[in-house]
Amino acid sequence: MTTPPHPAGLLAAASGGEPLSSGGLTAVIVTVVVLVVLAGFFAMAETALTRMSRVKAVALAEEGRRGSKALLKVVNAPERYINPILLLVLVCHTLMATLVGTVVGPYGLIGFVASYLVELVAIFVLAESGPKTFAVQRTERAALLAAPAIVAIAGFPPIRLLTRGLIGLANLVFPGSGSPIGPSTSEQELLALASEAESEDVIETEERVLIHSIIEFGDTITREVMVARPDMASVEARSSVDDALEILLLAGYSRMPVHNRSIDDIRGLVYLKDLVRASRDGKGAEPVEDIVRDAHIVPETKRVAVLMREMQVGKFHMAVVVDEYGGVAGVVTLEDLIEELVGDIVDEYDDEEPLIKDLGDGAWSVAGTIPVDEINEKLRLDVPEDDDWDTLGGYLFHRLGHVPDIGERVESDGHVFTVEKMGANRIDRIRVEPVADEPADA
Repeated sequence: MTTPPHPAGLLAAASGGEPLSSGGLTAVIVTVVVLVVLAGFFAMAETALTRMSRVKAVALAEEGRRGSKALLKVVNAPERYINPILLLVLVCHTLMATLVGTVVGPYGLIGFVASYLVELVAIFVLAESGPKTFAVQRTERAALLAAPAIVAIAGFPPIRLLTRGLIGLANLVFPGSGSPIGPSTSEQELLALASEAESEDVIETEERVLIHSIIEFGDTITREVMVARPDMASVEARSSVDDALEILLLAGYSRMPVHNRSIDDIRGLVYLKDLVRASRDGKGAEPVEDIVRDAHIVPETKRVAVLMREMQVGKFHMAVVVDEYGGVAGVVTLEDLIEELVGDIVDEYDDEEPLIKDLGDGAWSVAGTIPVDEINEKLRLDVPEDDDWDTLGGYLFHRLGHVPDIGERVESDGHVFTVEKMGANRIDRIRVEPVADEPADA
């Protein structure tokens, strides 16, 4: 911002006076040049340091870049260093204006107008526009260059005390202005930053997807990643070892819950290796409850990031998920949590239909169990997200208000969602396609 000449300079210009000697004029010119340079430096520092993010400063410090330690101090407590910069910029501008006023005072109004125009151009070009443009275009370089000097200047006792005194005065005039709010970065800003880095070829697409998954991982709850109750394999405690072994082999799992008469009454977990060992030892006809291990029970609202850490520390790979009423909602495995980060993990024994299948001509076949946020991201849709449903099938249930028949349709966001396949009382597959254009009237 350009600062007009100081009132003292105006007074000198209006009142006239003796011109300065050649030595005095030289001293004033040199001082003004120094002030312009300093003002430009402080303007560059202000722009660069306010544009520098803490994440970038930490990365520069880890690289061992010169000036990065001082830069970290600034970004960690910006209010301590930015205010002295603003004060010094103002000091340079006002002092410059005052000195110029003493030079042009004897020349009256003409001298004042000429000096004002020269000073305006000099301040704007050399002390404002130029340095700030450099800081915008080369933020990293400018911040590393300016940070050490700014830390030293802000720590100089007279500057520090003067700044604090003026801030205290500002707090008296404007109550509440002394409660600085530190810079923060929201998740959406981090997601946008990753997308921008991908567009500029700084990171690969796979890295951007992983960054998005990691950020969203902290907000995901167990209910969104678990194997739902209708899909989970389980066995009654009174069943024989051989029967339980057959169920596990057909399901392709390495462990499953064991329950009493009701699936909501979980006794524990049974492991494939324990069943194989018992069957080999001639205990195939004995009840499976004899080899049951303890089960970990978790609420369906538990954050998956916390659950993953508990699994790592507790060294268990499966947990039984219960709802708020204590009923079994499903099971969750360590693999389910890892897939939330890195995507689906399919081995040679998996024979599952893909969640999303391209049918061509803009049509897709989608699993009813796919989370709404995932289908929105992958197909660029805008299906409403709500606490009443987590999956696309749940959304269709909500819209239809009954158990649908195959072929029933719902229109939303310019797309048609058609029930393709039902399983018992749930939607297994959904066809998604754009709304067909209405034929023009002849």
